[in-house]
Amino acid sequence: MEIKNKRVVVTGAASGIGKALCSSFRQAGVKEIISVDLNKSVEETAKIVGGISIVADVSKETDIKNIIDQSQKYCGGIDIFCSNAGIMGAPGFLEAEISDWQNIWDVNVLSHILAAKHVLPQMLERGEGYLMNTASAAGLLTQIGAAGYSVTKAAAVSFAQWIKITYGSRGIGVSCLCPQAVRTAMTAAAGPGVAGVDGMMEPKEVALDVLDAIEKERFLVTPHKEVLEYIKRKGTDPDRWIKGMQRLQDRFEDWTPDNQ
Repeated sequence: MEIKNKRVVVTGAASGIGKALCSSFRQAGVKEIISVDLNKSVEETAKIVGGISIVADVSKETDIKNIIDQSQKYCGGIDIFCSNAGIMGAPGFLEAEISDWQNIWDVNVLSHILAAKHVLPQMLERGEGYLMNTASAAGLLTQIGAAGYSVTKAAAVSFAQWIKITYGSRGIGVSCLCPQAVRTAMTAAAGPGVAGVDGMMEPKEVALDVLDAIEKERFLVTPHKEVLEYIKRKGTDPDRWIKGMQRLQDRFEDWTPDNQ
């Protein structure tokens, strides 16, 4: 899809990848940008890139409906919806409460489902539209030390695939962003288990890869190119891949914020 002159919504836009996406879209010549975040500092993003800001909890259906309604009033519709908001959530597994699982599910998966459910009708009516869902390399592989994050990101990838398979022939483009570590507030205090083994990328680098994927209608966005090789290894020899991940787990199992 050509990005120029399009109407774009970006959630999680107050900082990190979301803020970088807004700036990159503006530089690419989009018509309008609607910046969305739970944090009121999203107003600063809107001031920088233009357009409007909406404070919203994207895990709530009423808030998603309001985002779409406000976008409709502001610019007449949405061409590209970037469902980018996400959280790390509670770490571990045995110590996590059921409420922790519900919370991370609502933000990392349900927000994508709600966005698609309520924005797709207008896109299907026009015969054109684009969804960009931010997941993680953890959704393709796994996340050391964080069951909730790993499981929900895998679900986010699966949902994006389903949307592309189901609606791709009807003019709906879908990209799924799956980076490893990106220099954001989420990774700032998360330790080496999150930082991974292939380095920390800047949000701007990731944003530019996303825009390239949208222009070329490329489904999988893996700014860390090593991820593609890991996927191949996982697919061709799952047992060997799991043993490798177990070794990685052993490297980081004793890490705590006090001994980093």
